[in-house]
Amino acid sequence: MATRASRTPRTSRTARRATAVLLAGACTWTLTACGGGGDPAQNPDLDQVSLQLNWYPYGEHAPFYYGVDEGIFEKHGIALKVEAGQGSARTVQSVGQRDFDFGWADTPALLANVDQGVKVKSVGVFLQSTPSAVQVFSDTGIKSPKDLKGKKIATSAGDAVTLTFPMYLDAVGLAKSDVTQQNLDSAGKNAAMMHGRVDGLIGFAHDQGPKISDESGKKVTYLRYSDAGLNFFSNGLLAHTSTIAKDPDLVKRMVAATSESFAAAQKSPEDAVEAMAGDDPQMPGTKVLLQQWQETIPLLTTENTKGSAPGNASEKDWRETVEVLAEAGLVKQARETDTYYDANFTTEGK
Repeated sequence: MATRASRTPRTSRTARRATAVLLAGACTWTLTACGGGGDPAQNPDLDQVSLQLNWYPYGEHAPFYYGVDEGIFEKHGIALKVEAGQGSARTVQSVGQRDFDFGWADTPALLANVDQGVKVKSVGVFLQSTPSAVQVFSDTGIKSPKDLKGKKIATSAGDAVTLTFPMYLDAVGLAKSDVTQQNLDSAGKNAAMMHGRVDGLIGFAHDQGPKISDESGKKVTYLRYSDAGLNFFSNGLLAHTSTIAKDPDLVKRMVAATSESFAAAQKSPEDAVEAMAGDDPQMPGTKVLLQQWQETIPLLTTENTKGSAPGNASEKDWRETVEVLAEAGLVKQARETDTYYDANFTTEGK
């Protein structure tokens, strides 16, 4: 549970960056974000709040760092501690076990775990268009979905991108048998594509693609699920149901601070990415982080939420997400959206 923590004077970005460099060797797994690098555990004015990410920090996570750097979380009474994750499913389960106050995880993983009895709910979806895509090197000559016929694509069994891949193939007029799938883990997929053992991979276009392009020096082409009319929610904020019930004010402030931070990071992408520098040796370089964040921005809304603050989701989009994932077999049935989502905490009350 969140505990009361300190309000400390904010330092300059330069000072924070110097501190980050000194601490980089000790911050492989955890960073403490407290409005400029002060100790968040000495003043009862702030709630010390823990958040586990879906993975090691990458560009999508820039708003959390920027929100801390700009004092946005502090303004909402929060001293934020952020930890890297090892996949969305583990993050959902960690929040379900009360190891963290909040999690940042993929909505399909949330749905699957809720169906298995994990006591969590989404309190705000921020990536509302799926980043799922087939990713190929542009020099392969694969320019459109029809060019995938007869090709070998790296996948990861059991994840949402793979489970919905047959639906993508159907949407673009291909049969499942038209494409050979090679099951690999995340790192294995990247390596297989880099070394030409597969013709491409499926994954998150805003994450893997920029890294692969930077490492290989080659341009990457994205065949996005959403371009084929297949869309479902991706990453967002979740909390344990007991936190929602017992401390709704904290949840409301956390959602509001996250929404404000995402809005601020859209306006100042370079500054947002700069706020990440030096905080985790697992992070890509600044160039890749910036591209990852810029690729994230178009995912923050759908046609139904244009003009809304980040994190506000429409019931129509939630319904589509649940039905798509039920059809893919990730959940057994298309249950009511409030099974998975509490709409009381988004900044516009939707």
